[in-house]
Amino acid sequence: MREVEAAAVILERDYSIAADIWSMTSVNELARDGHRVLRHNMMNPQTEPEVPYVTQCLAPTEGPVIAATDYIRAHTNQIREFIPRSFTVLGTDGFGRSDTRAQLREFFEVDRRYVVLAAMTALANEGSVSRDEVAKVMKDLGIDPTKPDPTSV
Repeated sequence: MREVEAAAVILERDYSIAADIWSMTSVNELARDGHRVLRHNMMNPQTEPEVPYVTQCLAPTEGPVIAATDYIRAHTNQIREFIPRSFTVLGTDGFGRSDTRAQLREFFEVDRRYVVLAAMTALANEGSVSRDEVAKVMKDLGIDPTKPDPTSV
């Protein structure tokens, strides 16, 4: 959470991009709720469809959704179908690493720099910022585009 909070500060201070920060107490419960709603809607075709809780929460907001976790991406990806727009998950997919939390987050690309990069890339994908701005962010934050993919090392 602290890395996401720091990323929001960087986005606002250095790039004039505001970010809302949300914390998910239980991704599993959000997924269960979403699947319960899907089943309810399927079994009750003549009633007003329900909407999953996470979808309701995000409905009044705009912009891409970036999730950063110290778990593998698949854990958070279980709510992907209930996110009403662009959704990027950063996670610690990999095996056999032992180091400080800060070093592991840098290695797995889930630290503040990569949260900023993911947000800027998602904004570029939707046309809100240019690809040149994303390249500038990478340079500003010292992100090496030739760094090996952590899932293959």
